[in-house]
Amino acid sequence: MSKTAAKTAEFTENAEFAAFDASKATDQFRALAEKGMEQSKETFAKLKSGAEDTQKALETSFEAARAAGGDLSLKAISTLRTNTEAGFAHLEAVVAAKSLAELFELQTAFLRHGAEAAAQQAKDFQTLSTKAAEDVAKPLKDVFERTFKELKVA
Repeated sequence: MSKTAAKTAEFTENAEFAAFDASKATDQFRALAEKGMEQSKETFAKLKSGAEDTQKALETSFEAARAAGGDLSLKAISTLRTNTEAGFAHLEAVVAAKSLAELFELQTAFLRHGAEAAAQQAKDFQTLSTKAAEDVAKPLKDVFERTFKELKVA
Protein backbone atom coordinates (compact mmCIF):
# COMPACT_ATOMS: atom_id res chain seq x y z
CA MET A 1 0.00 0.00 0.00
CA SER A 2 1.29 3.41 -0.81
CA LYS A 3 1.75 6.07 1.77
CA THR A 4 -1.16 8.14 0.45
CA ALA A 5 -3.50 5.18 0.38
CA ALA A 6 -2.50 4.27 3.93
CA LYS A 7 -3.20 7.82 5.16
CA THR A 8 -6.59 7.86 3.42
CA ALA A 9 -7.51 4.51 4.96
CA GLU A 10 -6.40 5.71 8.40
CA PHE A 11 -8.42 8.95 8.02
CA THR A 12 -11.48 7.02 6.90
CA GLU A 13 -11.25 4.73 9.90
CA ASN A 14 -10.85 7.61 12.36
CA ALA A 15 -13.38 10.07 10.79
CA GLU A 16 -16.98 9.96 11.84
CA PHE A 17 -19.30 11.23 9.18
CA ALA A 18 -22.37 13.06 10.38
CA ALA A 19 -25.53 11.36 9.37
CA PHE A 20 -27.95 13.45 7.33
CA ASP A 21 -31.22 13.78 9.23
CA ALA A 22 -33.99 14.46 6.70
CA SER A 23 -36.62 15.20 9.37
CA LYS A 24 -34.56 18.13 10.72
CA ALA A 25 -34.13 19.53 7.23
CA THR A 26 -37.87 19.17 6.59
CA ASP A 27 -38.69 20.92 9.87
CA GLN A 28 -36.31 23.77 9.05
CA PHE A 29 -37.76 24.12 5.55
CA ARG A 30 -41.31 24.11 6.96
CA ALA A 31 -40.40 26.78 9.55
CA LEU A 32 -38.80 28.91 6.84
CA ALA A 33 -41.86 28.53 4.58
CA GLU A 34 -44.24 29.42 7.44
CA LYS A 35 -42.18 32.50 8.30
CA GLY A 36 -42.22 33.58 4.64
CA MET A 37 -45.97 33.04 4.45
CA GLU A 38 -46.54 35.08 7.63
CA GLN A 39 -44.39 37.92 6.29
CA SER A 40 -46.32 37.81 3.00
CA LYS A 41 -49.63 38.04 4.88
CA GLU A 42 -48.36 41.02 6.91
CA THR A 43 -47.11 42.77 3.77
CA PHE A 44 -50.42 42.16 1.98
CA ALA A 45 -52.35 43.53 4.97
CA LYS A 46 -50.20 46.67 4.97
CA LEU A 47 -50.65 47.14 1.22
CA LYS A 48 -54.40 46.64 1.52
CA SER A 49 -54.61 49.13 4.38
CA GLY A 50 -52.49 51.62 2.44
CA ALA A 51 -54.71 51.27 -0.61
CA GLU A 52 -57.85 51.82 1.47
CA ASP A 53 -56.29 54.88 3.13
CA THR A 54 -55.30 56.27 -0.26
CA GLN A 55 -58.79 55.70 -1.65
CA LYS A 56 -60.34 57.56 1.31
CA ALA A 57 -57.83 60.38 0.89
CA LEU A 58 -58.64 60.68 -2.82
CA GLU A 59 -62.36 60.82 -2.07
CA THR A 60 -61.76 63.53 0.53
CA SER A 61 -59.54 65.45 -1.89
CA PHE A 62 -62.15 65.29 -4.65
CA GLU A 63 -64.82 66.52 -2.24
CA ALA A 64 -62.54 69.37 -1.14
CA ALA A 65 -61.86 70.24 -4.79
CA ARG A 66 -65.60 70.32 -5.53
CA ALA A 67 -66.25 72.57 -2.52
CA ALA A 68 -63.31 74.82 -3.40
CA GLY A 69 -64.54 75.12 -6.98
CA GLY A 70 -67.93 76.17 -5.68
CA ASP A 71 -66.37 78.74 -3.34
CA LEU A 72 -64.23 80.18 -6.14
CA SER A 73 -67.25 80.36 -8.47
CA LEU A 74 -69.31 82.18 -5.83
CA LYS A 75 -66.44 84.59 -5.20
CA ALA A 76 -66.12 85.27 -8.94
CA ILE A 77 -69.87 85.94 -9.23
CA SER A 78 -69.76 88.24 -6.21
CA THR A 79 -66.78 90.12 -7.66
CA LEU A 80 -68.49 90.51 -11.04
CA ARG A 81 -71.66 91.75 -9.35
CA THR A 82 -69.70 94.29 -7.28
CA ASN A 83 -67.76 95.53 -10.32
CA THR A 84 -70.92 95.74 -12.46
CA GLU A 85 -72.79 97.68 -9.78
CA ALA A 86 -69.82 100.03 -9.39
CA GLY A 87 -69.76 100.55 -13.17
CA PHE A 88 -73.48 101.37 -13.33
CA ALA A 89 -73.19 103.71 -10.35
CA HIS A 90 -70.30 105.47 -12.07
CA LEU A 91 -72.27 105.72 -15.31
CA GLU A 92 -75.22 107.30 -13.45
CA ALA A 93 -72.85 109.79 -11.81
CA VAL A 94 -71.22 110.64 -15.16
CA VAL A 95 -74.61 111.26 -16.75
CA ALA A 96 -75.55 113.53 -13.85
CA ALA A 97 -72.25 115.49 -13.99
CA LYS A 98 -72.81 119.23 -14.39
CA SER A 99 -69.36 120.21 -15.62
CA LEU A 100 -66.32 118.87 -17.38
CA ALA A 101 -64.27 119.30 -14.18
CA GLU A 102 -66.79 117.21 -12.23
CA LEU A 103 -66.66 114.58 -14.99
CA PHE A 104 -62.86 114.37 -14.75
CA GLU A 105 -63.04 114.19 -10.96
CA LEU A 106 -65.62 111.37 -11.12
CA GLN A 107 -63.54 109.48 -13.70
CA THR A 108 -60.34 109.84 -11.66
CA ALA A 109 -62.06 108.67 -8.49
CA PHE A 110 -63.66 105.74 -10.35
CA LEU A 111 -60.33 104.62 -11.81
CA ARG A 112 -58.55 104.93 -8.45
CA HIS A 113 -61.33 103.03 -6.67
CA GLY A 114 -61.32 100.41 -9.47
CA ALA A 115 -57.57 99.84 -9.13
CA GLU A 116 -57.85 99.52 -5.33
CA ALA A 117 -60.81 97.16 -5.67
CA ALA A 118 -58.97 95.04 -8.27
CA ALA A 119 -55.94 94.73 -5.98
CA GLN A 120 -58.13 93.66 -3.06
CA GLN A 121 -60.09 91.24 -5.22
CA ALA A 122 -56.87 89.67 -6.50
CA LYS A 123 -55.66 89.29 -2.92
CA ASP A 124 -58.97 87.69 -1.91
CA PHE A 125 -58.79 85.26 -4.85
CA GLN A 126 -55.19 84.39 -3.98
CA THR A 127 -56.13 83.68 -0.36
CA LEU A 128 -59.12 81.57 -1.40
CA SER A 129 -57.07 79.68 -4.02
CA THR A 130 -54.25 78.97 -1.57
CA LYS A 131 -56.71 77.65 1.00
CA ALA A 132 -58.40 75.52 -1.67
CA ALA A 133 -55.07 74.03 -2.78
CA GLU A 134 -54.15 73.22 0.82
CA ASP A 135 -57.56 71.64 1.48
CA VAL A 136 -57.33 69.51 -1.67
CA ALA A 137 -53.74 68.36 -1.00
CA LYS A 138 -54.01 67.78 2.76
CA PRO A 139 -55.65 64.32 2.77
CA LEU A 140 -53.12 62.88 0.31
CA LYS A 141 -50.24 64.59 2.07
CA ASP A 142 -51.35 63.07 5.39
CA VAL A 143 -51.56 59.56 3.88
CA PHE A 144 -48.11 59.81 2.28
CA GLU A 145 -46.55 61.15 5.48
CA ARG A 146 -48.13 58.38 7.54
CA THR A 147 -47.06 55.71 5.03
CA PHE A 148 -43.51 57.08 4.91
CA LYS A 149 -43.35 57.12 8.72
CA GLU A 150 -44.54 53.48 8.83
CA LEU A 151 -41.95 52.48 6.25
CA LYS A 152 -39.19 54.14 8.28
CA VAL A 153 -40.31 52.21 11.36
CA ALA A 154 -40.41 48.90 9.48
